[in-house]
Amino acid sequence: MRVLVADDAILFRRLLRDVLVSLPGVEVVGTATNGRIAVEKVRELKPDLLTLDIEMPEMDGLAVLDELFRKGEPQVEIIAVSALSRRGGDLTMRALEKGAFDFITKPEAATPEKGREALLRELAPRVRAAAHRVEVRTILRGDSRPLRPDLATPGARPQRAQAGSGLDGVPSRMRRLSLPQRPEMVLIGVSTGGPAALAQLLPAIPRDIGVPIVIVQHMPPIFTKSLADSLAAKCAVEVREAAHGELPLPNTAYIAPGGRQMRLIRGTENRAVLELTDDPPENNCRPAVDYLFRSAANHFPGSSMAVILTGMGSDGTIGLKLLKRHGCFVIAQDEASSVVYGMPKAAVDAGVADVILPLSSIAGRIGAVVKGGLL
Repeated sequence: MRVLVADDAILFRRLLRDVLVSLPGVEVVGTATNGRIAVEKVRELKPDLLTLDIEMPEMDGLAVLDELFRKGEPQVEIIAVSALSRRGGDLTMRALEKGAFDFITKPEAATPEKGREALLRELAPRVRAAAHRVEVRTILRGDSRPLRPDLATPGARPQRAQAGSGLDGVPSRMRRLSLPQRPEMVLIGVSTGGPAALAQLLPAIPRDIGVPIVIVQHMPPIFTKSLADSLAAKCAVEVREAAHGELPLPNTAYIAPGGRQMRLIRGTENRAVLELTDDPPENNCRPAVDYLFRSAANHFPGSSMAVILTGMGSDGTIGLKLLKRHGCFVIAQDEASSVVYGMPKAAVDAGVADVILPLSSIAGRIGAVVKGGLL
């Protein structure tokens, strides 16, 4: 896995390089101190992965993305690197919209060692995911150049999932006939690749969908507000970062704030209430998809449908198992349209997905289920 590091801060550039070379199978082939040099070195060195500081002199990270993708450079995976600030969040959303694969934030740890540990924790799974994407692209291109086995993902040869595969037999049809009612809310769980996926999915949902949409996107504090604002400008439904004690309203999407857990509880007159807590992370995530899904299963059984989208790991699968006990209809994003086929795959492998759909078809199915009960 050949990596190029672009960052104007010499100390962080060295830290990033040291962390990357400590990962098995990773070679740092070069560094760049500004965006213009980064573009030149991408063309010269042809790295598999570029870690790209968003705020750099001469040419910032956004301009680098524009330059690389405008001129059709050889494909390179890009991880955006930004400060944990409101401006950093806004710039990161724009970088993801322009084609960055994922992002990390610069650590704000008390000591250099803790900063290194935090950076390693953030980078390692993203480098593995990027390696898998490179391997898939290599296979599709017919290139024989293999990645090192310790970076490659077992069974990485891409196989496009077929919608509803393995779920169209008699037991499935009988189960669907027994579903109690149309859903009163839509639950969505998503991680890596989520901002771009939500930017495609949510604008396709009609203004009069008639139910609230509750979303957990794995993101740090501050960034979820930037995500909500970015999506609000594109969508017919209202999109906002959730607030503690809110009553979820129809035709509105609520995004769990980064760094908080979000659950649904029953309030007065049995109405749903969004509750934010500082409960511990689950699956190393806060907010966690399982936390939200479990609350819906416990407090509003049979009242929701769920969608599990692109992301690393398996967060959401345990919650989906609980939701399925009460007839919840579950959509999983397919492998071909996922940035990382981790969370959807875990749901499919567990047998809790009713249909497996490309991202472009999910909004239509949500509308059909909510409006007419078409499963």
